[in-house]
Amino acid sequence: MSKSRSKGGQGTPATITLAKAGIGFTLHPYDHDANAQAYGEEAADALGVPYERIFKTLVAEVEGGLAVAVVPVAGKLDLKAFAAALGSKRAAMADAAKVERVTGYVVGGISPLGQRRPLPTVVDDSALGFETIYFSAGRRGLQIETAPAELVRLTKAVTAPIGKTG
Repeated sequence: MSKSRSKGGQGTPATITLAKAGIGFTLHPYDHDANAQAYGEEAADALGVPYERIFKTLVAEVEGGLAVAVVPVAGKLDLKAFAAALGSKRAAMADAAKVERVTGYVVGGISPLGQRRPLPTVVDDSALGFETIYFSAGRRGLQIETAPAELVRLTKAVTAPIGKTG
């Protein structure tokens, strides 16, 4: 895997984070459809990657504030399991405007890396079954491919079964 940068050498906060850490990654740009509603599925279809290997970044409110969930686009976030992984009693999806303000990213382009301030993160344990996974590079139409262990290490994430099918 090569270290890559986006067009014109201008990286996103996510790619800059990986590059500064010396972690190998590959960028996968694709043509984003402005009418798309399911951003992760759009990326998987455009790149020809199984849904299980593309991970979406979701932000939820837990008792201690906001937290990040990284789950396969093939399923949904199990809020109960997510809360439990963080030692919280409950979790609820966070307001999109608040998420954009706190992370510095727009919905559909939220990366678990390079957020304005680090948030507690849980990565679905299915990620560890792949040599590499894909997730948003910090803007719609751009995915990062890297080793899941590197994502876990950089975000100081815990891994847990937080994804559910359907």
